[in-house]
Amino acid sequence: MHFENGFRNARYSGTRDTQCLVPPPFLKRLSLWLACASAVAILISIAIAQILMALALAALLLSGLPLRWPRIAIPLGLFLAWTLVALAFSPDPAFGLPSVRKMVVYLMLLIVYSSIRTPAEAKWLALAWMGVGTFTAGTGLVQYAADVAGARAAHQDFYHFYVADRIRGFMSHWMTFSGQELYILLLILAFVLYAPKVKRYLWVLLPCGAAVGIALILSQTRTVWVAAVVAAFYLLWGWKRWAAMAMPVVLALGILVGPTAVRERVQSFTDPHGQTDSNGFRKIVWLTGWQMIKAHPITGVGPEEIRKPSVFYAYLPKSIRRPLPDGDYQHLHSIYIHYAAECGIPAAVFLTAALLIALYDFHRALRRLPAERSLRRFLLHAATACLVGTMVSGLAEKNLGDTEVLTMFLALMCLGYVAAGSETGAATETPRDTAAITI
Repeated sequence: MHFENGFRNARYSGTRDTQCLVPPPFLKRLSLWLACASAVAILISIAIAQILMALALAALLLSGLPLRWPRIAIPLGLFLAWTLVALAFSPDPAFGLPSVRKMVVYLMLLIVYSSIRTPAEAKWLALAWMGVGTFTAGTGLVQYAADVAGARAAHQDFYHFYVADRIRGFMSHWMTFSGQELYILLLILAFVLYAPKVKRYLWVLLPCGAAVGIALILSQTRTVWVAAVVAAFYLLWGWKRWAAMAMPVVLALGILVGPTAVRERVQSFTDPHGQTDSNGFRKIVWLTGWQMIKAHPITGVGPEEIRKPSVFYAYLPKSIRRPLPDGDYQHLHSIYIHYAAECGIPAAVFLTAALLIALYDFHRALRRLPAERSLRRFLLHAATACLVGTMVSGLAEKNLGDTEVLTMFLALMCLGYVAAGSETGAATETPRDTAAITI
């Protein structure tokens, strides 16, 4: 009898010791909250977002949640690996170290995809983005009003006063601001068109969409304008095709009645040089990038090397007249050309493959969903629209080179893969503590 009691007590003691090794349940929720907070904070501050990202990673590793990567991580991992190869062959590897430090941002794929397991959790991140994105858009509108007053006080033409220093919200550049607001606008539109029980949210969604849309228009970022039109057309086409066909008419009427500065910016599309030579200098950097690709097709000129004026001018075609028009010559204003010139054609191929694989995965998952509104349909359409917008704007801008835009893009792709669920190998509907690892 004493032996049995002793055995029983020892067994219970061993169970208690084992239970001490099991992470407390709140760590799983903490990982989720910190992952979402990091993804949302990138709209305000890169420093705060990355501090939260580090905390989210720590909570995730302690939580006991299975670690998993979305399928897009494979080609993106190859892209990063080839960047390291290009760095090894760079004439100045130390100068290219910022590219290595930026690789930390790609941990967002692990953090968000491991922490957010269900479409319901993904929805709350999307709603938080919409709310904070509307606030940052409102900040941009206040900045625009201040610029209008500044131009009047200086007795200057507003277009030329404004176009060189546009609204930027909390970001350091208007391109970063407009790239993020593009994602917010597409999230709002996708939610209105595809989310269930959306009528209860319309009273707040419509004003939010209007504020973000106006801020995006007033940013006068033409590459993002084109991306927004193409991505919005995709969303409308999947909802009601007549709405997609009517969109060009609505846009034309909007341009006719819009502010003069907006009309002038639209007209600059057809100007061979543009009022700020932005058309001309893009042609120059693309031609220069092509010379770099021809000279170094495998490993490129080296990470970050394009930022050196000596490197850029070494490949500048002799047929181009000097002095060069005003513009930013620190990168090549196209993710496809830039990464091929900087790190070699394989790097550009891996990056493009990642975008196309995600596009295929989301499209395949959408085809297998019922036709009615659902959270999964909203998330998949939103992720696809943001992906399309990124690919289109990436033709004429190095949008994924901005840490702020890249962070948000990676998190958005994770939401798409959460919604894709078992279609891409991860059972998102399974309990949070038993979800399978996905590669």
